[in-house]
Amino acid sequence: MYKMNSIPRAVIFVFLMALIEKNHAAVVNVKTKGAKGDGKSDDGPAIISAWKEACGGPPPSSVLFPAGTYFVAPPLHLKGPCKGPIEIKATGATIKAPPEVAKFKTEGWIEIEGVDKLTLTGGNYDGQGQATWKSNNCASTGVCKLPAVSTCVSLKLVNISLISIFNYNNLICEFSSVLRISNIRLTNCKNAVVKDLTSTNSKFFHINILGCDNAKLDHVTINAPGTSLNTDGIHIGRLNGLNITNTNIKTGDDCISFGDGSKNVHIEKVTCGPGHGISIGSLGRWPNELPVQGIWIKNCTITGTNNGARIKSWPDGTPGTASDMHFEDIIMENVGNPILVDQEYCPSGKCKKGPSKTKLSNVTFRKIRGSSTTKVAVKLVCSPGTCNNFEVADINLQGPGGPATSECKNIKPKVVGKVVPPACP
Repeated sequence: MYKMNSIPRAVIFVFLMALIEKNHAAVVNVKTKGAKGDGKSDDGPAIISAWKEACGGPPPSSVLFPAGTYFVAPPLHLKGPCKGPIEIKATGATIKAPPEVAKFKTEGWIEIEGVDKLTLTGGNYDGQGQATWKSNNCASTGVCKLPAVSTCVSLKLVNISLISIFNYNNLICEFSSVLRISNIRLTNCKNAVVKDLTSTNSKFFHINILGCDNAKLDHVTINAPGTSLNTDGIHIGRLNGLNITNTNIKTGDDCISFGDGSKNVHIEKVTCGPGHGISIGSLGRWPNELPVQGIWIKNCTITGTNNGARIKSWPDGTPGTASDMHFEDIIMENVGNPILVDQEYCPSGKCKKGPSKTKLSNVTFRKIRGSSTTKVAVKLVCSPGTCNNFEVADINLQGPGGPATSECKNIKPKVVGKVVPPACP
């Protein structure tokens, strides 16, 4: 009799303990730690204090930003591991960076590192990058006047993804002395969720995701003008497993860009434009790049960008591979180069001559339709022997004022269904 009664009592005890633990989960309001939320006072120290308490408190814990404008001087570096799942809730809040680049001594503005089961919910993260863009004209001149730091990039960042952080234009700037300030950088945050969040006017990349396996981004908004230099919306590198859904990106560079080591990434229901399209790469710029494998981009709309669905690698670069990449069911509205494979990628026009060493395989472009602002709507430029098993299927792209054309080099893709313009005839 005793044994029979002891079982339900034990179950009830465990349930009650779990309920008590949940009710005691740490919820830390940043204002209780001294944050003003007036848009003037530096709320960074209060936010760090709130993070430390929540991170070390009973899970699932959270850091709460009440509605208001929070000025945060750099750097805001939030480190794990935490005791369990943790959420930063900033719905209705705006977090602002200083506009002056001189106030940044390191790359980070907001960096979260080494946290398992992190959730970022809501908030408008405003990088106030307008002055940074105005001081730069390297897109047209090849001369990058980027802010510099007095120390080299840490080995930690180099090991995670040297390529992912510094792959846009190694023109006159040296990568070890260039300061590139992202709005949000997530580093080694496994099982992260980012939802209902806005990134505005970043100085450099808006959201930089490095080494964050099994992550999800949903209902994210990226907002910057088409003239904002080097402001990739979401940059991905060296991770395995990422879903991006229901996201709207307006920026001055790639809406989404993939660095080396990106694996098993699914992108669906994304709108892109203005910007440079959705780009895999650039690849082949740095030594020891990891393979890119398993990229699915589908049911997206790209509007008013200077590229559409793009794969790019540097000429005379380093060896690497990218495989199983699929663009499907994409609407192009007044897009330059709607379908582009560019193994002669050289934004400055001052690159070494030679074939790309990045091997591309198992690539499909399917059900892509709409309008091109360039006469050549399908451009597949490969190096000898580097592009294998390509398929172009059910394409309908119209050129400016009439039929579009295609251009191909060192490639003969499989053509399925009706393809307009004819691919590689």
